[in-house]
Amino acid sequence: MRVAVIGATGNVGTALLRRMQRAKAEDHDALEIVGIARRLPEMPREPYDGVTWHSVDVASDTARERLAEALTGCDAVVHLAWVLQPNHDEPFMRRVNVHGTANALAAAAEAEVRHFVCASSVGAYSPANKDRPVDESWPARGIASSHYSRFKGEQELLLDEFERRHLEVLVARLRPGLIFQHDAGAQIGRYFLGPLIPKFFLNKLRIPLLPIPQAFKFQVVHADDIADAYWRVVDQRAGGAFNVAADPVFTSELLGGMLSARRVLNVPVGLIRAAVGLSWAVRLQASDPGWIDMARNAPIMKTDRVRTELGWTPRYSSVEALQSVLDGLAAGQGVAGSPPLQPR
Repeated sequence: MRVAVIGATGNVGTALLRRMQRAKAEDHDALEIVGIARRLPEMPREPYDGVTWHSVDVASDTARERLAEALTGCDAVVHLAWVLQPNHDEPFMRRVNVHGTANALAAAAEAEVRHFVCASSVGAYSPANKDRPVDESWPARGIASSHYSRFKGEQELLLDEFERRHLEVLVARLRPGLIFQHDAGAQIGRYFLGPLIPKFFLNKLRIPLLPIPQAFKFQVVHADDIADAYWRVVDQRAGGAFNVAADPVFTSELLGGMLSARRVLNVPVGLIRAAVGLSWAVRLQASDPGWIDMARNAPIMKTDRVRTELGWTPRYSSVEALQSVLDGLAAGQGVAGSPPLQPR
């Protein structure tokens, strides 16, 4: 089996390479791995060695032709390429995220790949009441005020159209919660906090008061666990949508307990959004206010399908996954050799 990973040096891509390398060592001797990234990793370094590499910018004018060449002979492709920054430049992000997905789909069809697996997100879902978990049938058209969510909704439309036009290709899409791991600490610090906010103490916070809306409920999964889900989809040749998240669901009270807050204060969502919008506008921190809208409106997902149909069980709880990235943030942890995951 020959499997290509587009976006193979990022947070999830690196974890997926680790998972595939383990599968290859255990019982898949004939597994061939093709790695595709804009910036290639330094070699030889685990888990990037033993991979056939291609340097392709998925948003470039030549992307379809070069991707098709890289995908020739592949049985499956996992499309992970996605950018979160610079989020002050939405046209650039749309070229990479939406147009890049269109290029990957067109290239897969040209190369006659018969299994296309795509990284979607809980952020692709339309708004929902968080007190009623949703399954994979919930509309996935995004939240209009979040460019990340809106682009994920557009990506889902591309997948829908591709499925209608290419009945010979099995399409799968994974919709995970927030994805964390220790090795992504430096990257997540750059993408979500920016250079001006100190990070060395983030795993040692002990605060008397945590002002956070009770409406903020969210789900988390460790990068190694979502990587295992991707591998199961490829290995079992599965299609359709899969929600992927660990337990428990994060609430303001649970987050307050992790941070040893003596009291959790329910503050209006609008106040938090205004503060984040102002600090983002003056470039004090890197997260745009659309993330607040997703925290407020994205649904809580049922994860029955991935567990029952694929036999997936997370090794890490959501609390362990969040603690892992907090430790990684404080340490500036990364992966040597990966351009996106370079340590601080």
